[in-house]
Amino acid sequence: MAGGIDELIDVLYGMVEEAWSVPLGRDKCIIEREKVLDILDELRGNLPGEIKAAREIVEKRNDLLAAGKKEADSLKRTAEERAKALVEQSEIVTAAAKRAKEITAAAEAQAAELKRAANVYCDDLMRRTDETVSTFLTEVRKLREDFKSAAGMK
Repeated sequence: MAGGIDELIDVLYGMVEEAWSVPLGRDKCIIEREKVLDILDELRGNLPGEIKAAREIVEKRNDLLAAGKKEADSLKRTAEERAKALVEQSEIVTAAAKRAKEITAAAEAQAAELKRAANVYCDDLMRRTDETVSTFLTEVRKLREDFKSAAGMK
């Protein structure tokens, strides 16, 4: 009578349900001893194999769960490290952009000051040149007048 544990239990259950009741025995019944013993022997024979298979399945499941948890933890750690690096990089980029704006503003201010100073210097230089040229022109005109007077050219 080969069969799985479930089938053997079903057969036993059926035998008990279909068994004749003992007169005045309340919940007692008559079943075939040899058949029940054969089924119990088969159960005893199949049980260790099925228990072993069930244990192997449970071990494999636990191994898979442990491996999955380990991989999930690793992925989580990697993601946290990457997120931290991105945040730090973002902070560095933000700080660099701020510093670049400060440097650009300082350079523009310095360039404007240099331009103003250069304009002042050029204007002063042209004013002094104009004064000097005017002075020389006045002297040249006076000398020319003196020369014309002395030469009698008037």
